[in-house]
Amino acid sequence: MMRKSVCATLVVMSLLVSPLSYAGQAWESYKARFFKPEGRIVDTGNGSVSHTEGQGFAMLMAVANDDKTTFDTLWKWTDSTLKNKDNGLYYWRYNPAETDPVADKNNASDGDVLIAWALLKANARWHDQRYIRASDAITKALVSHNVIRYAGYRVMLPGVQGFKLDNEMVLNPSYFIFPAWQAFAERSHLPVWRELMKDGQQLLAQMGSGKAGLPTDWVSLDAKGKLVPASAWPPRMSYDAIRIPLYVAWADKKSPLLTPWRTWFGQFPREHTPAWVNVTTNEYAPYMMAGGLLAVRDLTMGQSTGEPEITPEDDYYSASLKMLVWLAEQ
Repeated sequence: MMRKSVCATLVVMSLLVSPLSYAGQAWESYKARFFKPEGRIVDTGNGSVSHTEGQGFAMLMAVANDDKTTFDTLWKWTDSTLKNKDNGLYYWRYNPAETDPVADKNNASDGDVLIAWALLKANARWHDQRYIRASDAITKALVSHNVIRYAGYRVMLPGVQGFKLDNEMVLNPSYFIFPAWQAFAERSHLPVWRELMKDGQQLLAQMGSGKAGLPTDWVSLDAKGKLVPASAWPPRMSYDAIRIPLYVAWADKKSPLLTPWRTWFGQFPREHTPAWVNVTTNEYAPYMMAGGLLAVRDLTMGQSTGEPEITPEDDYYSASLKMLVWLAEQ
């Protein structure tokens, strides 16, 4: 699926250029498990496909670990294999088992945002203007093709195709990557990024559903501004929505938008927190949060976890969440 004061500028510059503590062994473990020599990240929990999401995640990790060689390999594969030359965005999914590995020509705006943000950070660390030019081109394409006004809000479509429907638009609030939007605002000074941040925060504040009071993975926004769980997906706070508090905390650990998440998490013992909740029926997952899900819970609750450990039990997504929490904590 959010100022121009000196103080705000300094905060964002620190996001871009201040040295991050290296995740060290965790990054090496992550690469050993999920990074292919040609430069793609493999989703081990989803048939070994690759996504722009995963490419962006790993590019951020590579910058944070000062690993330019891996970054360049990731970026070269992404740009040469997934770029849609018609609109400047990136095909969201690559499946090596298919005759056409990029059969679905849609993009995923979170993947594009992550890639552009990683390129922005890469230029700040390694001072290569090719990175910043590529980042600017992607953010320009996102504004042109994925950002619209709807129901009085500035919103980013999850993809170019398929989400603006007759009487509603479908949002994925886990695509609201506030720290990236903040960095783009400071880079470009375009009002659109501040509007996305402001309106995204307003929308999130109204998305809580059911007894849990949490947003679902996919949310429908109608022309009058009403928000309800999107009908094409189960009405769950689940594996997508878990990224919402990650990105909110990454931008502002004191954000009031974290309050419903802290309330939800806080009613359960840490290792007995359900992995998802159906906000309509109040049914809980029959299994508990583990791995990267718990790492997001810890970040949200202000319980720093320190350097992550990538274990054999972690699939691509769990390991990625652990690594992203580590970056957010810096």
